[in-house]
Amino acid sequence: MNPNLIARAEIDIAASTSRVWSALVDPDAIKQYMFGTHVTSDFKAGGPIRWKGEWNGKAYEDKGMILEAERERRLAYSHFSPLSGLSDTPENYHNVRIELEGKGNTTHVRLTQDNNADEKSREHSQKNWSMMLDGLKRFVEDPKG
Repeated sequence: MNPNLIARAEIDIAASTSRVWSALVDPDAIKQYMFGTHVTSDFKAGGPIRWKGEWNGKAYEDKGMILEAERERRLAYSHFSPLSGLSDTPENYHNVRIELEGKGNTTHVRLTQDNNADEKSREHSQKNWSMMLDGLKRFVEDPKG
């Protein structure tokens, strides 16, 4: 793994930082825009986070820890997936950081994920995070969402 290979994704969402934050920490909302994953966490720094679901026909249960949770500003967590085939050791975890910046009636969302194995992995992660942010945008901007 290479901590300097960082996947990046950004998007502007026509909603308040409060609305975007709520979607980032509500397990029912997350399931709607994050590929159907079921998340359990109290979203408090130092607490665990778990993702459970199915990806490309394979069941998964990923895990991590909340590193930062600053309401309406920043959410950061570590992430490990057994599907990676790597050992469950600290050097095989990614760190995901999501930052929110309010700009009037819009929220700019910036996401980074470090510790990608190689350029192909970084590009794959970047594509997946961009798809997730597109889903977050659709969910938050939908008046029924």
